[in-house]
Amino acid sequence: QVQLVESGGGLVQAGGSLRLSCVDSGRTLRSYSMSWFRQAAGKEREFLATISSLGGRTDYADSVKGRFTISRDNAKSTVYLQMNSLKPEDTAIYYCAADRTFISYRSWTEYDYWGQGTQVTVSS
Repeated sequence: QVQLVESGGGLVQAGGSLRLSCVDSGRTLRSYSMSWFRQAAGKEREFLATISSLGGRTDYADSVKGRFTISRDNAKSTVYLQMNSLKPEDTAIYYCAADRTFISYRSWTEYDYWGQGTQVTVSS
């Protein structure tokens, strides 16, 4: 059973950095591709980044490409999102999600498991 818990969110000034973590307490993460999404107030959930189960493939939304980096450590059942050069428009709740496939990963409806989310607030 996958149980995802995000951490690492907080308040940061524009231009700053944060690293989000997503831990699977069920320790089955290696079987899943993993992604990060975010949802700002009044907006739809937005795909940010994905990584395949063994970490060999990644993909990013244009809005974060070059600023965010997704990585994983299957031995620790953890996925990370390093966020640099943060902007006020990055303010949102950030979620990690697990999927058994690596096909329609940009669609939030494809995912089997979600974490509870962690708030990221970027001040100007």
